[in-house]
Amino acid sequence: MSSFDAEGLASILGIIRILYKFRQATVFDRLAVLLQYLLPKQILTEIAGKVAGASGSWTPSLIKWFIARYQVNMTEAANPDVHSYLTFNDFFTRALRSDARPLAQSDYVCPVDGAISQFGRIEADQLFQAKGHTYSTTALVGGDANLAAQFQNGSFATIYLSPRDYHRIHMPCDGRLIRMIYVPGDLFSVNPVTARGVPGLFARNERVVCVFDTELGSLVLTLVGATIVGSMATVWHGLVNPLRTGEIREWRYDDQQISLKKGEEMGRFLLGSTVVMLFQKDAMQFNSQWSAVLPVRMGTMMGALQ
Repeated sequence: MSSFDAEGLASILGIIRILYKFRQATVFDRLAVLLQYLLPKQILTEIAGKVAGASGSWTPSLIKWFIARYQVNMTEAANPDVHSYLTFNDFFTRALRSDARPLAQSDYVCPVDGAISQFGRIEADQLFQAKGHTYSTTALVGGDANLAAQFQNGSFATIYLSPRDYHRIHMPCDGRLIRMIYVPGDLFSVNPVTARGVPGLFARNERVVCVFDTELGSLVLTLVGATIVGSMATVWHGLVNPLRTGEIREWRYDDQQISLKKGEEMGRFLLGSTVVMLFQKDAMQFNSQWSAVLPVRMGTMMGALQ
């Protein structure tokens, strides 16, 4: 058997195994997951990124369609004039009014607008993704076992940003940047259906892992890419993944003083996705009002020092 045939057969068998595990799901969910494996996600993402970053007479019409389709609340925007945005990306990463997201008086605040996917205790090194699916902290951070070990039996939170949400990411607490790791990967959608159907989703998709030193211990804030997510950016670096070379890249900031305050912007998604946070053991007691699928807003209480 040729290497091409072997790889093709392995891919088909992999899809069959996924669908078998997912057999209790609805027909719609099964088809949605299968489609994720078959779509040319890289090409779609590159096309979407070019469209979103382009400027043209059609830009206001695209923005208006998006606002109507996803019921985006433009009254919160610092600039509600859709005709003033040169590109779709400018609109998508729009700033909010200064009074739109007041910060709660708590040790940790929610870093984004979105919906809680999962949160809770890290079981040894395993994070809960969805029923029947877990993944390891080591896989999430790109294979660095020493970094992952810092979060043994710690806590985690995964928050999904839908298309209608505000797409800037803020600091959950004060922190000093130590490292940033770009981890190449797949570009599966990260919506709830895919999270239930694709094993290790958040540790197999492209991601940017940001490591901070805080008064409450080490903190990892991971930006997870997805289908048609043009790029991810941080305030200290700019675009992190404009070129997808397939190689892990790392930046260290030990000799720099890059410190961000609680609630301060740290990055943004150019076409939406998910954040995964890791906290060390005994560093986090989550808000008692939190529950899976609950909508959350940036700046609201996420938790307190345990």
